[in-house]
Amino acid sequence: MTTASGGSFTQDGPPRSTLPERFSINKDGLPEFPVQADGVQLLGEAEGSGYREPPSLVRRADGQALQLTRLLFLVLEAADGTRSLDDIAHHVTPVFGRQVSAGNVAALVRSQLLPLGLLRLADGSQPEVKRADPLLGMRFRFTVTDPTLTRKLTTPFAVLFHPIIVAVIITAFAAACWWVLMVKGLASATHNAFANPGLLLLVFFITILSAGFHEFGHAAAATRGGAVPGRMGAGLYLAWPAFFTDVTDSYRLGRGGRLRTDLGGLYFNAIAAVAIMAVWLLTHDDAWLLVIATQVLQMVRQLLPLLRFDGYHILADATGVPDLFQRIKPTLLALLPWHRNNAEAQALKPWARALVTVWVLVTVPLLLLSVLLMVISLPRLLGTAWSSAAAQFAALTETAATGDFAGAGGRFLALLAVALPVLAILLVLARVAGQTLKGLWKKTEGKAVQRGVALVLVAAMGAGLAWIWWPHPGNYAPVQPYERGTLLDAAPALETVAGTTALVEGRPGQTVALWPEGQELPTRDNPELSLVMVPRADSAQAAGEAPDPGTVDGGQAAPSWVFPFNKPPAPDDDGNQALAVNTTDGSVVYDVAFALVWANEGQPVETTNEAYAFANCTGCAAVAVGFQVVLIVGQADVVVPQNLSAAANYNCVACVTYALASQLVLTLDGPLSDDGLSKLASLWQEIAEFGRSLRNVPLSEIQARLSTYKERIVEVIRADPSATHTPPTTGPSTAPSPDATTTHSVAPTQSAPPQAPAPASAVPTASVPAAPAVPAPTVSASGSAPAPAPEPTTPTDPVTEPAPTYAPTPVETAGPTAAPGAGS
Repeated sequence: MTTASGGSFTQDGPPRSTLPERFSINKDGLPEFPVQADGVQLLGEAEGSGYREPPSLVRRADGQALQLTRLLFLVLEAADGTRSLDDIAHHVTPVFGRQVSAGNVAALVRSQLLPLGLLRLADGSQPEVKRADPLLGMRFRFTVTDPTLTRKLTTPFAVLFHPIIVAVIITAFAAACWWVLMVKGLASATHNAFANPGLLLLVFFITILSAGFHEFGHAAAATRGGAVPGRMGAGLYLAWPAFFTDVTDSYRLGRGGRLRTDLGGLYFNAIAAVAIMAVWLLTHDDAWLLVIATQVLQMVRQLLPLLRFDGYHILADATGVPDLFQRIKPTLLALLPWHRNNAEAQALKPWARALVTVWVLVTVPLLLLSVLLMVISLPRLLGTAWSSAAAQFAALTETAATGDFAGAGGRFLALLAVALPVLAILLVLARVAGQTLKGLWKKTEGKAVQRGVALVLVAAMGAGLAWIWWPHPGNYAPVQPYERGTLLDAAPALETVAGTTALVEGRPGQTVALWPEGQELPTRDNPELSLVMVPRADSAQAAGEAPDPGTVDGGQAAPSWVFPFNKPPAPDDDGNQALAVNTTDGSVVYDVAFALVWANEGQPVETTNEAYAFANCTGCAAVAVGFQVVLIVGQADVVVPQNLSAAANYNCVACVTYALASQLVLTLDGPLSDDGLSKLASLWQEIAEFGRSLRNVPLSEIQARLSTYKERIVEVIRADPSATHTPPTTGPSTAPSPDATTTHSVAPTQSAPPQAPAPASAVPTASVPAAPAVPAPTVSASGSAPAPAPEPTTPTDPVTEPAPTYAPTPVETAGPTAAPGAGS
């Protein structure tokens, strides 16, 4: 809906053509007998106005609606070409209730009515008027129907505003929306439409027709209220094609009639949705349901009061303030203490002023934010649009070459959908810049100092735009599906300027990651899944302390735990965990956990083997090694062992963290013989001794030594006839570990696991218990070797051990970062 031009209005008194017109100029250069310009329509006082003194409305021939004071309106009304300035003064005085002189009339004609283009010039010619060109106004209008044709087309629809019909339509529309959106859904409709380009084009065409039908609703509602609708047509709103209907004559209606006119378009959208639902009931083609969804979306968009949509006019007519955008400046000035009582702010009634103030306080920040987002996101938007347009154009040429014209039409619509938002943003930015520069130039005319300051500010803004739009690396990269699309994502450079480069949950940041040599690095198009641990925002951290994972609701942490992530939970009864935590400068902390676990027939195997190494100090090291052997005797229905490792440096300088988790899971046909148990116990004693002296072993050799022990364990079991029904071979045919994962985490100055520090500075935190000579027949925790039940089962060959995995380890000295290693 728009309030442009059209309609007709018959003034009181004889027709204009029968009045004598005398064109002469008085001594002041004014017409002696003023006469209204052609096409001027006097709409009268606005009913239900939010002003303390309701304005009177006038419409020029170009369709511009103007608000006049009561005195101006009376003078214009009396300017019929037969009255002189003295006659007009005598005619207006008794109606206005105050003395009006010929000089007063001459001043109003010279300063107001002639500049507004409401009177003919002194020589009788028509004035040249310049229609207002608001930033958010419609342009490039062209008329489809004149006022007469508009009335003929839309008057029959006025009957649809009968209260009973309105109640039926609204009820049917609500039921249809509920069923489509909440029960049926749009999945099948979308699939059918996109699977058949012809149906998709039909949906698009009907949606366009319904937008035109929306304008019929405004015109029919105006007719129902007694107003005369004007022309109908189309134009461009920003860069989007839009229809319009001139219902300026509805200003002569009361508040109820104007609101009916404003809501008439939305009501006709509901009628279109109900009609489409009837079509679906006849055809059961789900593609029609998309039209109902588009009607709902169009109605929601129209209800937004931020732009000149129906919601804007609804709010304007509800408050009785015809042009809300003209109230922005006086409303903002009224918020300043020294402008609180200015005349323009006091012109509104208190309740209307309160509503307009709320609208201004919501609209202005959102519009400014929208412009800011346009400026910042323009490079990414252009890159995305170019990439998408290239893909759509390639698909268009391909479908056209195969003769699929329906598919080609769909691709063409997709190209328009890509181009129009970009054009809209460019057009809005250009108009904002143009109007801002013109306004500054006009306001600083004749003021050299102010103009100089304005030029400096314009130059600074130009430099800022050049910096934002400069082709920095990735600045024009297409938006990827995994990006969030926030303001900070659109302008990562702003974070660098603000110094917010540390990792914070929910926001981008910078860190350093290590990646295995020779392995292809991840890219935006081919990312690799990883886990980054960041600080928790709770009360304990706000107080400068790290949260304790063992407390509830973020209670105070233990003084020794200084890391910005939860402490790993304690292992289960059959779990094995090595946890090395070092917070002492210049020291080395080892934690070693070796475990031999037996599982009997039918028992679930859910053992875990974990190794965690964390450091927060200078020149220190933390080493954690977890080694677990799981022997399953007989058949186990559930076998889900876990092997996990993580190493993290938090605010470390020249420090090393090394975590190694190694796990071996084997299935035996039956229990080991006494000889096999003796050999396994002897071997485990050797392994336990290796664990106790592990801090003297270079880090680069630990994994190889553990792999050797795995092979020897497999040899002992394969050579025991009680544990397998197959004869032993001279050597293992496969590597010994079905599940083993090694994770390294190192400081940024090192690219490979370093040698272990000298044992003199070592601070071991745990020892490895020796295996008992007589095991108990139960599943046990680390360090025990119980005897299995003597029931034979089918042997299972071990699986080859995978190669070591070097997990990416972020290192950030300015803030906490950590990434755990992968586990299997």
